[in-house]
Amino acid sequence: MKEILVIGHRNPDTDSICSAIGYAEFKRRTGMPHAIAARCGDTNERIDFVLQTFGVPPPKFVPDVSPKIRDVMETNVLSVPPNSTVAEALAMMDEKNIRVLPVLDEHRKCRGLVSVFKMGKFFFPTPNRIFDSRKVVASINNLARTLSAEVLCSINPDQEDDFVMMIGAMNLDSFTERLHKYPPEKLMLVVGDRREIQELAIDEKVRVIIVTGGLPVQPRVVDGAKRNGVSLLVSPHDSATTAILCRAAITVDHMLHKKFLVFSEDESLAAVKSKVVESPFQAFPIVNDRKQTVGILSKTDLLKKIDRKLILVDHNELSQAVRGADKVEILEIIDHHRIGSLTTNQPILFRNEPVGSTSTIVAESFFREEVEMPKQIAGLLLAGLVSDTLNLTSPTATGRDGIVLKRLEKIAGVNAAEFTEKLFASGSVLISKPAEQAIATDCKEYVEKEYKFSVAQIEELGFDQFWKRKEEVLAALRDWRKEKNYYFACLLVTDVVHQASVLVVTGDKKFLEQINYPEIEPGFYELAGIVSRKKQLLPYLSHCLDQLG
Repeated sequence: MKEILVIGHRNPDTDSICSAIGYAEFKRRTGMPHAIAARCGDTNERIDFVLQTFGVPPPKFVPDVSPKIRDVMETNVLSVPPNSTVAEALAMMDEKNIRVLPVLDEHRKCRGLVSVFKMGKFFFPTPNRIFDSRKVVASINNLARTLSAEVLCSINPDQEDDFVMMIGAMNLDSFTERLHKYPPEKLMLVVGDRREIQELAIDEKVRVIIVTGGLPVQPRVVDGAKRNGVSLLVSPHDSATTAILCRAAITVDHMLHKKFLVFSEDESLAAVKSKVVESPFQAFPIVNDRKQTVGILSKTDLLKKIDRKLILVDHNELSQAVRGADKVEILEIIDHHRIGSLTTNQPILFRNEPVGSTSTIVAESFFREEVEMPKQIAGLLLAGLVSDTLNLTSPTATGRDGIVLKRLEKIAGVNAAEFTEKLFASGSVLISKPAEQAIATDCKEYVEKEYKFSVAQIEELGFDQFWKRKEEVLAALRDWRKEKNYYFACLLVTDVVHQASVLVVTGDKKFLEQINYPEIEPGFYELAGIVSRKKQLLPYLSHCLDQLG
């Protein structure tokens, strides 16, 4: 499996989603056919508005990129139902050269495993279990199917019986003596064309007679069998082969390993590796969330190479990256934020530029390489750019953003100013989501020195909705900080119309004492002219941390 995921941060905003889709398109057009856009978080109303406007589906949802069982398991599950015979199971195992088969019911739930080892013990008993070699548990129909026998008379053919097998290879007197040692309804007679033995067995009303060698059976023998309720089969095999195959007519549900390991397809390979290696079994059923068997994991599957690589866009810190990013190879990073502490095992393409959006960098990649940009991609990149720069009014906006925006307007056939107004009117997070979701929708985690903290941002048309829900928001932020064990957590609520923000903060008292913006009320600060988390708020928060000494 070869997969290159172009993916943004955990709580994606419009720029993150649009730049991922745009850069994946660029990479495919420049020689990387396996590049696909992905996301590791939910979209929101504004992202959905953008995607619907330009007719583009959301990126593939990938919450975790660390190697999973589903990445290496065999999805073509060879299995047998519980009513299959051992002969049928062994035939499949021999044909496919496997030693273990799952037994699945009609709902694909695993009832157990059958193995060559357990069936071998059944066919080759130890000397002190020699009587067991004469025991046959089967129905008449299963016997007929296993032997490929001709059925001349069949009584209760689906009834499973516990037979004692007797071979009619002796004179009549000896056979008569042995015949009377067992209840006739339990007896299965395997015999050639010895008519006198056949007739005696019919007179005694044994349960079933199997005539071997494909030999003809006299009509009066058939009539007697029907009259006395004796099932009568003709096997094409010799007596020795017939006797062995009769034991193989037992159904696999009598041979089950009922204690076995089963794993979920979403489990980490690293987490199950030791259990798999230490288990005596060679294969393990893999189930989905409905407990249906969807794959088989073998020990050799652990050796498979998972060819999954990442291209990170709109972030460069592992704390913000998709889970498992540290377990796979990172090929490139395309970003416009501060450089964090992410390290790689080898040199990579790292493009980090001081512009207003990652969408700007992606668009410039198309322009620089003279790669044709589809109209819908131009629309997405325009949306990412105006969203992150508030249509070039944010202090993060640069002259390069303005130049790129004009080119995108022309390709997409979209007026940026009109689109921006529609974009920010398309959905209020504070209206559409509970407070605990609203504060996490566009939230990023940071680590500076020994301090771990989060900064979220919500962009609104005015503060009306925020003031109505300020107490809910503050309570949710406090819970969020406690859950994540942050030194502090804050939320920047930005009015994109008046270019101002309110900062909501919960954290250690010493840190709060460093904030010198006007305090509206405890936990709420007025930030006139502040609209950028990246360029304005983060440097200020770093400064406050520095003041702690």
